[in-house]
Amino acid sequence: MSLQVKRFYPWLIWLLAASFFFYKYFIQVSPSVMSLDLMRAFDLSGAGLGHLAACFFYAYLLMQIPAGLILDRFSPRLVLFCAAFFCAVGTILFAEAHWLPVAQFSRFLIGLTSAFAAIACFKLITIWFPPHRFALIAGLSMTAAMLGAIGGEAPLSYLISRFDWRQSLEIIAVPGFILAFLILLIVKDKQPKAGLPKQEGTTFSKLTTILVSPQTWLLSFYSGLAFAPVSVFGGLWGVSFIEKAYGMNPVQAASLVSLIFVGFAIGCPLSGWLSDYMQKRKPLMFWGTLMAYISITLILYGPITRYMLPCLLFLFGFGTSCFFLCFSMVRETHSLLLAGTALGFMNTFDALCEALTEPFVGKLLDLSWSGGLALGARSFSVLDYRFGLSTLPIYLAIAFCLLFFIRETYCQAQIINPLEK
Repeated sequence: MSLQVKRFYPWLIWLLAASFFFYKYFIQVSPSVMSLDLMRAFDLSGAGLGHLAACFFYAYLLMQIPAGLILDRFSPRLVLFCAAFFCAVGTILFAEAHWLPVAQFSRFLIGLTSAFAAIACFKLITIWFPPHRFALIAGLSMTAAMLGAIGGEAPLSYLISRFDWRQSLEIIAVPGFILAFLILLIVKDKQPKAGLPKQEGTTFSKLTTILVSPQTWLLSFYSGLAFAPVSVFGGLWGVSFIEKAYGMNPVQAASLVSLIFVGFAIGCPLSGWLSDYMQKRKPLMFWGTLMAYISITLILYGPITRYMLPCLLFLFGFGTSCFFLCFSMVRETHSLLLAGTALGFMNTFDALCEALTEPFVGKLLDLSWSGGLALGARSFSVLDYRFGLSTLPIYLAIAFCLLFFIRETYCQAQIINPLEK
């Protein structure tokens, strides 16, 4: 392998891992632009739609810690191949589902396999890149993920308008199969002649090391509360809210919601680079969380015009993007051997907040619903949406308060437990 190829090869591996991260988010947010179609197809209430979408997060939640342990012990290449392949299989099954339990199982399968996307990407970054590059490249990975979320909004909405939601998902499944086989052919588990540190300790000892760390718990709670508003608003309820509150059609509303993910995509690498430059993580997390709180509060309740809305949606995503710095902080808190498990533990809280909040918002909408119908599906008023989505600014306010208790890492590796010495 030539020197030039050796320099490029880690980036090629990262690109394939980040592509699965992209694909995962594309599929994850897709219910937001087909919510009425799904409610009609399966005769769902608001809570029912929330539960269907949340089947993804139930599986995602259950697999986070196992996914981290699997990636720490087995071949990341083979694990990532299987995850991408069966994620595409789940997408095909969902497209063909005509019975609600089959649709729920399909979303569960997609969530189960998607659980490996972020952790595998971050694990490969720790293997193939030096530690001081982690925050920047992890930020670029989040950019790839948010580009997938953007693709799952306006472009998918346009595709559905040309075909229908079932055919659109069948088309989307094809790149998933292609990506799986590219991963199998190209990705390697470790740098030649470099290897990884020797595996030591049992699965129980690894989990114990993480569970006794207050820093890890605080970072995990912060991560779940700070990210859930973007996932819940951008991934399910935001398009419908903007249609109703601002009088837009589905394609226009999806295009505006995409600005959340544009802001997120720009903010992640920028905050990663800036925090490395400052040698501090927490200041950006403070300001970003505050910006997200103010933006979503104004979007939901403020007297704003349609011209202010795009800017606020962008700022909502841009501010929330600083949450991802907690991934760098948890990576700096634990050793390389525990990277996958620690990141999986943190991702568990992200999935938990998302899995609980999507149906909870749907339940609040059902409680507030006045009985209106549109094309056979429940039609919620602006007041219904404001009541249901009131949880989002509350989450961000709690996340902001948690930052006062999180210890700054100053972008340096920390040893917080004797088991890791």
